[in-house]
Amino acid sequence: MPAKIYTDKDADLNVLKGKTCAVIGFGSQGHAHALNLKESGVKVIIGLYAKSKSRAVAAEYGFQVLDTAEAVKKADVIFIAVPDTKIPAVYNADIVPNLRKGQTILFSHGFAIHFKTITVPDFVNVIMVAPKGPGHIVRRQFVEGKGVPALIAIHQNPGKDAKKIALAWAKGVGGTRAGTFETTFKEETETDLFGEQTVLCGGVSALIIAGYETLVEAGYQPEMAYFECLHELKLIVDLINEAGIAGMRFSISETAEYGDVTVGPKIIDASVKRRMKTALKRIQKGEFAKEWIQECETGQKNFNALRKAGENHDIEKVGKRLRSLMPWIKKRDIKGTQASYN
Repeated sequence: MPAKIYTDKDADLNVLKGKTCAVIGFGSQGHAHALNLKESGVKVIIGLYAKSKSRAVAAEYGFQVLDTAEAVKKADVIFIAVPDTKIPAVYNADIVPNLRKGQTILFSHGFAIHFKTITVPDFVNVIMVAPKGPGHIVRRQFVEGKGVPALIAIHQNPGKDAKKIALAWAKGVGGTRAGTFETTFKEETETDLFGEQTVLCGGVSALIIAGYETLVEAGYQPEMAYFECLHELKLIVDLINEAGIAGMRFSISETAEYGDVTVGPKIIDASVKRRMKTALKRIQKGEFAKEWIQECETGQKNFNALRKAGENHDIEKVGKRLRSLMPWIKKRDIKGTQASYN
């Protein structure tokens, strides 16, 4: 059964009128939600820990910046915009002791609720508004008069107004411009993790690197391998994004399309799908969440080693040199930009 799609006409920003919305954290999603809501006429305050470097940044944008606990006390709706594994510490120290009846807690990802890393009292609403895109895209699309599609979910609804608040928030950040869909915390969490691991991030990255290494090991120039296996991927993804897989195939040459439909399934074959199912089961059973939480609790040694190995791969050196020849490509320095509770 197709999901119901909510648009601007289904959401009422007046639901948030007279309410104070606290955004806890001012990182990728936090800053985007805060700025978009503010420009939608919603009263927004920012909650941050005392020594946060983002306090000055948020203040420059005109926000009232408070310690997290004080922001929670003043708020009617509390958006916890903190990385998944840091939510419990922030929540237990500064949020749960200051909750009262009538408040709403909002998440942009269901990890903490679905995997029960925190326990929320039954007298507050618990909702999700999850834009399907990174924070900087959520912000940019909003400024351009567009929007990123969003998901909403209701976990607790003692106030009987949770869905109206979720839809109003989605409208305030631009989600209902592009379509907002109702889901559950379970469905959003498990599908989000699966997509990241097997297709969008893990799958694509591994496929790019394997293709690059295959060509270089066969004696082809690294530059040729980079263009064919990485650079041109954006062009193909843009076509897919605009017109679907069939539309992409319509736009490429017949030679490319024939290679697509005959060779592609031999590379991404039934064995890959079996491993995808295994990855999904690990997510569903909570095994991935347990592993990731333990990794964070023990200093992220394995994670940091894998990250460093990726950064030092030859494809990154070749890519940096080639991108420097294309000044129109926005350059990003990944050093010091990893997600954190800002």
